Amino acid sequence: MADLLQHYVTRRAEQDADAVALVMDDERLTYADLEVAGDRLANLLIDVGCVHGDRVALLTTKSPAAVTAMVGVLKAGCAYVPIDVDSPASRIAHVLRAAEPRVLLADRRATALLDDLVGDPSSPVIGAIDEDRMSGREWASTFGRAEWDAHDATSPSISASDGDVAHLLFTSGSTGVPKGVMITHANVVAFVEWANAYFKVTAEDRWSCHPPLHFDLSTYDIYGSFACGAELHLVPPALNLLPHRLAGFIRRSELTRWFSVPSTLAFMTRFGAIEHGDFPALQNLLWCGEVLPTPVLMELMERLPHVRFTNLYGPTEATIASSYHTVAERPADPTAAVPIGTPCDGEELLILDDGMDPVPAREIGDLYIGGVGLSPGYWRDDDRTRAAFVPDPRTQDPTARIYRTGDLATRDDSGLVRFLGRADSQIKHRGYRIELGEIETAMNALDGIRECAVVGVDTGGFEGTTICCAYQAVPDRDVTPRALRTALLETIPSYMVPSRWTATDGLPTNANGKIDRRAVRAWFEDAEW
Repeated sequence: MADLLQHYVTRRAEQDADAVALVMDDERLTYADLEVAGDRLANLLIDVGCVHGDRVALLTTKSPAAVTAMVGVLKAGCAYVPIDVDSPASRIAHVLRAAEPRVLLADRRATALLDDLVGDPSSPVIGAIDEDRMSGREWASTFGRAEWDAHDATSPSISASDGDVAHLLFTSGSTGVPKGVMITHANVVAFVEWANAYFKVTAEDRWSCHPPLHFDLSTYDIYGSFACGAELHLVPPALNLLPHRLAGFIRRSELTRWFSVPSTLAFMTRFGAIEHGDFPALQNLLWCGEVLPTPVLMELMERLPHVRFTNLYGPTEATIASSYHTVAERPADPTAAVPIGTPCDGEELLILDDGMDPVPAREIGDLYIGGVGLSPGYWRDDDRTRAAFVPDPRTQDPTARIYRTGDLATRDDSGLVRFLGRADSQIKHRGYRIELGEIETAMNALDGIRECAVVGVDTGGFEGTTICCAYQAVPDRDVTPRALRTALLETIPSYMVPSRWTATDGLPTNANGKIDRRAVRAWFEDAEW
């Protein structure tokens, strides 16, 4: 068992240096390549001023260089902060201000973004990972790929522990400001060790890495693969819009393990990209992040009878997943949701009432998580941490905590936990966890908007919950959904922009004078689209 995540790479490089670690398009890196490049970058980061505990931001697309950079950051005793390069500059700026990285590693896709992000004396050191040097209006990289490749390859000696933060993952925040979830080495190692044993992963496996690197599902793809010395195949993001080419990638790569959000599986299924008996090498198909429609699962299980299907559940704050359910046979009822199952080793699922007491079987309660996967909390945000990570009511130990998921759940007579939806305004869309309040904050900041309400509606689509917006414009202003979409793309990612709209002369209110979101949701549920 590894104490630190980078030890997985070191161990495999020592045992089988020539084994392939990373594959993308025509590029292939062995475990020896990964180990040496990681050591070189670690020493370079230390030389430019990084010390134990510093943050290193990764403003990069998914690539072998980006994954190698993660390893290098960990080898330097630092924590990496993966950032979505497709997010608006204003959102990225929030993340950078919060994380205060010592170094920002970027690729060529980020050049234009950096013009809007850096340039003042407090900006981090910039390093290019796929160019010799980069520069912009008011900035220039301190080092590039040439300096990285030429640096000392001796493994740096650092003082680190498994309780150190390995990475910060910034998720949607209800106030409009993203919040950083701290994930430690121990958090990830605990899940990887359980999951690799449960799924019987070996060095012969060929593993997908479908999610972007800032999405926590990729954490298991990367370190689960490295832990057993498997091949990690990075899925090019361009394939996400091409279901037949995505299915072709699985066939051509002869993948044995696939892990993604359900919308990707529904996308390929509903466009007829998966044939009967397809993907003969595939052994396990895992999904997480949102509910997989049972009709889609039924069709997948009919077309891929040789594959084992497992539903994983868990928020970012509990590290990758906290529970699992492997579907033993093809469901007979298309209206019956797949359970989120039973806790992974070292994890707990608690279903509690308003008084923090357990609810009986078949009764609905609030879902809490405890155990080895729990994050230490939100980066430099004690108030949010205390609100979400609450004292464990079963003990007097002041350090014992459980995480308030905000989900509703029930436990059936067999002990399986079933997810029943959100208790608040948070939804899952395209696999992303989204606070509807963040979208409303962005909407209310737009010129011409008097008030708005953003709600999530289950329309049966493959993308998960549909984001809908009702708005009232300022009098005498011609505000169209098209104009609002364009304006929102300046401040929030595209996956958060509402897809359904309605203009109104006034939003409904409840007895307290607050916007009645249930009534707004009913508008969209009853509408003909």
